Amino acid sequence: MINKKSKIFVTGHKGLVGSSIVRQLNKLGYENIITVVKEKLDLRNQEAVKSFIKRKKPDAVINAAAKVGGILDNNRFRADYIYDNLSIQNNIINSSYINGVENLIFLGSSCIYPKICKQPIKEEYLLSGPLEKTNEPYAVAKIAGLKLCESYNAQHQTNYKCLMPCNLYGPGDNYDSISSHFFSALILKIHQAKLNNQNNITLWGTGKPLRELMYVDDLANACIFFIKKKTKETTINIGSGYEKSILQYAKFIMKEMNVNFNIAFDLTKPDGTYRKLLNSSLAKKYGWISKVNLSRGFKKTYSDFQLQKNNIF
Repeated sequence: MINKKSKIFVTGHKGLVGSSIVRQLNKLGYENIITVVKEKLDLRNQEAVKSFIKRKKPDAVINAAAKVGGILDNNRFRADYIYDNLSIQNNIINSSYINGVENLIFLGSSCIYPKICKQPIKEEYLLSGPLEKTNEPYAVAKIAGLKLCESYNAQHQTNYKCLMPCNLYGPGDNYDSISSHFFSALILKIHQAKLNNQNNITLWGTGKPLRELMYVDDLANACIFFIKKKTKETTINIGSGYEKSILQYAKFIMKEMNVNFNIAFDLTKPDGTYRKLLNSSLAKKYGWISKVNLSRGFKKTYSDFQLQKNNIF
């Protein structure tokens, strides 16, 4: 039984999701949070990961470590995305089992679902059609992690769960113009245009694809909620139920920043999947719901961005 004295190993604690999980665990009074920087532990090194988990003896593991990025970065570095993610997750999941860790959360992504898929997307739609090509290697790696957890549960009666979040944003996000996700890329683009007194901005693709967006602390709280729960299902969608088009998000950010630019579209850049709205009814059945609305979440995110901006420009 996981309690506030349990030792919880959070991987990827410097990233968007991992840092939020650590913040929320501290806020809730958890006393034994285990973290390690990548300079001291390469999660792609099987023996090193096995040795670390054996030495630290965590009661639970939340795997928030992954190589992540936007669709252009995914498409450009396809081998890196599949190899690094397979290595990281396989080492963590298998080393956790070998060392007797019964409770584990593996974080996936909504990109595991087919490009053309009935909406909202239920967990059972996995592997029902072809994936979006631009980030297929990343998606395949995440599907493999899900199936690994599912297989350990079936064979070894572990309590390994896979949470599949929608698009995320929040403090600690990546604001690189090439490798970032769409929402942080929009924040950077519009902020720079404001600083430079521009009249125009250019969005990648058509601006028409719809994206469900959730504040990262909601996912962190879902991880803490489900690490303590026994569930019949291995895979659980975690979404906000809130979606807009890329263009609508750009207009929302402009309104929040009190600017108004003419918008052009770079049709040489890919749109990705047209719509990804998760059906999160299973998570709600167990008692979890998303709580932070877009306006509140954006204000916290933009404040954090402004604190970071001296390191960005």
